[in-house]
Amino acid sequence: MMEVLIDTWGWISLFNKKEKRHEDVKNWYRDFRVRRGIIYTTDYILDETFTLLFRRTPFEFAAEAMTKIDDAVEKGYLVLEGVTPRRFEKAKRLRLKYMDKCLISFTDLTSVVVMSEKEIQTILTEDDHFTYLEGGFQKIQS
Repeated sequence: MMEVLIDTWGWISLFNKKEKRHEDVKNWYRDFRVRRGIIYTTDYILDETFTLLFRRTPFEFAAEAMTKIDDAVEKGYLVLEGVTPRRFEKAKRLRLKYMDKCLISFTDLTSVVVMSEKEIQTILTEDDHFTYLEGGFQKIQS
């Protein structure tokens, strides 16, 4: 069964109709759900997602997106992974390791840790750095 991690860009593109790749991501998400793939995300990713949605879209729209994500977790087709203290420490080590890649966010490094632990190879993102970090991750081409 295919597994994928959706990062902040993926959620924003899925829920914000003003995003330029909204239709592509919406179609990919629907098709992936039909194929019953397993979708992962993290609490750090959702922190960024909710912050940006409430900043960029009307309150009601952002609240609806939050509810849809909560429902997906409750129904079991979205797995929400927490950034535990152990994962946080691993991400800190990665931050120091990649001293030449200062544009990679700490949230993205926590995603790398989770993906490595869960052996998830695919990510829905626009960030190219996932493809050249350790782990051999692949971006979804929606």
